[in-house]
Amino acid sequence: MIKIDIKKELDGAAGAMQLDVAFSIKKGEFLAIEGASGSGKTTLLRILAGLEEAEGEIRVDDRVWLNTTTSLPPQQRGIGFLFQDYALFDNMSVLNNLLFVAKDRALAERLLALTDLTLLQHRYPKTLSGGQKQRVSLCRAMMQKPTLLLLDEPLSALHSEMRASLQKEILTLHNEFNLTTIMVSHDPSEIYKLASRVICLENGKIIKDGATKDILLQTNGSQKLSFRGELLSLNRVDVIYIAIVAIGQQLIEVVLSEGEIEGLEIGKEVRLSTKAFNPTLTPIV
Repeated sequence: MIKIDIKKELDGAAGAMQLDVAFSIKKGEFLAIEGASGSGKTTLLRILAGLEEAEGEIRVDDRVWLNTTTSLPPQQRGIGFLFQDYALFDNMSVLNNLLFVAKDRALAERLLALTDLTLLQHRYPKTLSGGQKQRVSLCRAMMQKPTLLLLDEPLSALHSEMRASLQKEILTLHNEFNLTTIMVSHDPSEIYKLASRVICLENGKIIKDGATKDILLQTNGSQKLSFRGELLSLNRVDVIYIAIVAIGQQLIEVVLSEGEIEGLEIGKEVRLSTKAFNPTLTPIV
């Protein structure tokens, strides 16, 4: 069990704010954290990893990582951290990038096999594709046999097919090694595929915490389908309006009447919902 109760002053998207969160994570749980940019998601991961200081307490089973008298350095926390960038050593082969973390060749070969990298183990990072580099980074994070695996939008720069492939590999490793995993993501489909639980942050505070299905599939009234997205454009064509909405990796075109565009703003978050196959857009406030 990991218990987290921390506070930290931040400069958020809307100015000064306080990250103030308290929650616990069961061993083996896959938790996703979502929220707008500047809500404190990445800072929370960095505090857990020991890369940033904070007030409060972090306790893992009977071991204190952080309190008023203790702050364990990153190397003593048993953390695996996977960032958006690959952070590989260009002068080392794939295999040696893994062995640099821990001299456990059996584990390295097992990880390479699980991620389909065995045939690339003697290649150097500059000869690999983005997806292959990210798989190497994932294996390297696993070489520490982490107590906690932290994923900070590691797949956001990859195309959809490669994202789907790596999502499967992340879930395979999570289950194979009985990991406790926390992932930051903006992609609802990615969260739905991987996480069993979602925490939503807003201005440094937890506003929702629950099972993935309960959080992502929330609807209002008699709506049959409901998705959150960003309104990219809103153009008038004769007597109607054409709205373009980004939902995950997809762009959706919605036809609206003049009465239905009230409150909609370009660049703002909206909810796309349907009733009997008649889509409507409503601003999220």
